[in-house]
Amino acid sequence: MDESHLRHLLNKFPSVRLLLAGDFFLDKYLDLDRRLSETSLETGLEAYQVIDVRPSPGAAGTVANNLRALDVQVTALGIVGDDGEGYELKRGLATCGVDVGALIVCPDRSTPTYFKPMMREADGRVHELNRLDLKNRSPLPMSIEAQLVERLRALAPTVDGIVVADQVPEANCGVVTDRVRAALAELGKRYPKLTISVDSRERIGCFQNVILKPNAREALRAVGRWSGEAYTREEVKAAGVTLFRRTGRPVFVTVGADGILVFSQTGVQHVPGVPVTGPIDIVGAGDSVMAGIASTLAAGGDPGESALVGNLVASITVQQIGTTGTASRSQVLERFREFVVHQKPVGQSYRPLL
Repeated sequence: MDESHLRHLLNKFPSVRLLLAGDFFLDKYLDLDRRLSETSLETGLEAYQVIDVRPSPGAAGTVANNLRALDVQVTALGIVGDDGEGYELKRGLATCGVDVGALIVCPDRSTPTYFKPMMREADGRVHELNRLDLKNRSPLPMSIEAQLVERLRALAPTVDGIVVADQVPEANCGVVTDRVRAALAELGKRYPKLTISVDSRERIGCFQNVILKPNAREALRAVGRWSGEAYTREEVKAAGVTLFRRTGRPVFVTVGADGILVFSQTGVQHVPGVPVTGPIDIVGAGDSVMAGIASTLAAGGDPGESALVGNLVASITVQQIGTTGTASRSQVLERFREFVVHQKPVGQSYRPLL
């Protein structure tokens, strides 16, 4: 891909409409100052003093932030509780330009929240203490499932693509339940030209008729080949081929700094990672890759081009230390000029898969 074609694809992003369905969490950073700590009269324990609270959308919300930074139009479909965290989550999404009209407010569910205490020591050093997780650990009520499926089916014909963020490890306790997953498979079959891209921490191998984006470990585990030990590139390739044959749609297996292995009708393609220098922070890197891939596919890019944009976006976000970063279209174009223009053509095709 040359610069003019990349510019052409990026220029189409503002007109791309994506439905982002999945588990929206609230990341709630609690800034603490050790110098202000008090001793509890009741317990004798140190009482941390909160000097600032910084809420921001997390999980699927991180994907939303990345998509909006790329100027893509985003509609959120998920569940929030009728609580303060739900209010903060919706406000955070709306502030960055996400349409929150399809979010379902459920009084019987809590808004999933990661409380992240950040301690500033007397010497100025800042570090994160043990995270506090608020999650729903009971199955999603059938009435809420029905609403999700109804809205999913109604919104699918109105968008250019669907991005699915399946973040909850407990089966059927998050947004992407068995019933919702079946509805996605149905939509993938009904609208074969609609790009439905899925990221799932625990169940990537359970999806049908959709595009998959696992990392190497998730891909191996999905096909029963994960041993918990080191793995080879050939083992990852074999897992990707199996997933592609199962779903009948492109599969993007991320392999860390080495980039992405793409499995599609044309064969297997390795799209190398974009090298970066200096310290990096990989938190949220997978979400930024997904944003780049889904946006480019919906804009008309092919799988190899989409993987390259995903790598470019991630190379920018990992350099933003201590935060789940984002990348703008202008930054993506500049990074392409810096690292790709003078390199060999990106990607190498192997044998056909079908």
